[in-house]
Amino acid sequence: MSRTAVVIYNLGGPDSPEAVRPFLKNLFSDPMILRVPRPVRWFLSWLISWRRTPVAQEIYAEIGGRSPILPETEKQGAALQKALGEEYRVFVAMRYWHPYADAVARDVAEWKPDRIVLLPLYPQFSTTTTESFNRIWYPAASSVGLSVPTSEICCWPEADGFVSSVAAATDHAIAKLHAGADFRVLFSAHGLPKKIVDGGDPYAHQVERTAAAVLFRMIDPNVDHIVCYQSRVGPLEWLQPYTEDEIKRAGAEGKALIVVPVAFVSEHSETLVELDIEYAKLAKESGVSEYIRVPTVNATDAFIDALTKLVIAAPETGTVAGGEICTAGFRECPCLKVRA
Repeated sequence: MSRTAVVIYNLGGPDSPEAVRPFLKNLFSDPMILRVPRPVRWFLSWLISWRRTPVAQEIYAEIGGRSPILPETEKQGAALQKALGEEYRVFVAMRYWHPYADAVARDVAEWKPDRIVLLPLYPQFSTTTTESFNRIWYPAASSVGLSVPTSEICCWPEADGFVSSVAAATDHAIAKLHAGADFRVLFSAHGLPKKIVDGGDPYAHQVERTAAAVLFRMIDPNVDHIVCYQSRVGPLEWLQPYTEDEIKRAGAEGKALIVVPVAFVSEHSETLVELDIEYAKLAKESGVSEYIRVPTVNATDAFIDALTKLVIAAPETGTVAGGEICTAGFRECPCLKVRA
């Protein structure tokens, strides 16, 4: 019987207040995040993590002092394991905190798989997320003698079960509004510095495709909506429009808001604190009559079914995506690189 190891991975998050600073140091030490020479990056990662630790600790204090992303991902992994069956073994890895890729690679090697599928829990590809993990996975695998055919799933922004889950949850949220409410749907995704997108990163393009696919599956695909971006840091220009600006605009226009996280598949600080607390407060101050945040897909049956189909359909090796996602011009798209 052939054995397939499935490595699902996400960003990671601190598991205690003391872990916040080293987590941030790891994050900003990544050359795919801070694209400056190594000595400069080392200094900046130290400085940024030192400055941001108190603020970040306050954020995590709002949700128990730690990120819920690992336990939520483990639930997703357990559900995926159940759906795939005994020919597969699901392993959970994180990019910037435990369990790190090197530890997971050792566990995978001990299981002795015939092949590996790398499955990101980022629906949309970005060099700052999916590519960042893949860059550290192969050295980690090599260091433990793990050399078997490997398939990289690069993205799944329009995966049916993912899209249908988001659409159903959005329709459910709309149904909670007061009858006749004038509302707008905000499809909010994590931001990215604009210069990265201008350099050929397809993330924003894929976020737009996710939003369009969700709208197509909703009861009323013509609802008032906009794609916007949250969580920016630093002085650079980030993808716009910014979610906070759209909240203020909705208040000025007398709109209620349905806020849909379209780039997150589990709850963490950006949803539980930024969207649920900080932006909810901003909405109230801005005069937004109703503010409803749609939950992430977590481990819903339809979403797990989507991941299951992605794994089963993955070929023996290579970089794969669910169809022709990116058009020419997105030179950082791994699928376009393969076809070039």
